[in-house]
Amino acid sequence: MTTSLNDRPVRKSIIVNASVHDAFDVFTAEIDSWWPRTHHIGKSPMVRAIVEPRAGGRCYTEQADGTECDWGRVLAWEPPSRVVLAWQITHQWGYEPDVAKSSEVEVRFIPLGAATRVDLEHRHFERHGEGGESMRASVDAPNGWTTIMGLYANRVKERAAA
Repeated sequence: MTTSLNDRPVRKSIIVNASVHDAFDVFTAEIDSWWPRTHHIGKSPMVRAIVEPRAGGRCYTEQADGTECDWGRVLAWEPPSRVVLAWQITHQWGYEPDVAKSSEVEVRFIPLGAATRVDLEHRHFERHGEGGESMRASVDAPNGWTTIMGLYANRVKERAAA
């Protein structure tokens, strides 16, 4: 059996100088403080990013025109160690209402004494169908998860300094 690129997950790991509880909280409850305003699928400028803190919760943005734009669903909520999100975004940067046609983003928070290793795995690109390889390439590009994890790490550092 041949493995295509879209069958392989994208993995990113960083270490932040924060407790596992703070690292989880910044990633989830404070996502609006670090998520880039350029990275959304809404029809007007993004005002706020929200991840509802429970399994089954919505992942969405509020837009400048007053609308809300769903982009995912919380599949697993296990504070402070793990969160799994359905990535309900098509390769054409639209909303995919069918979770079965969505990839997944799992984020694990592993305590390392006073620091935390944050492991992100974006997987199941094959569920996107023909757009899977395009989606995988986009999130693995420098402006994808690498940039986003850097913004997250900067926010953790700012919070620790406050």
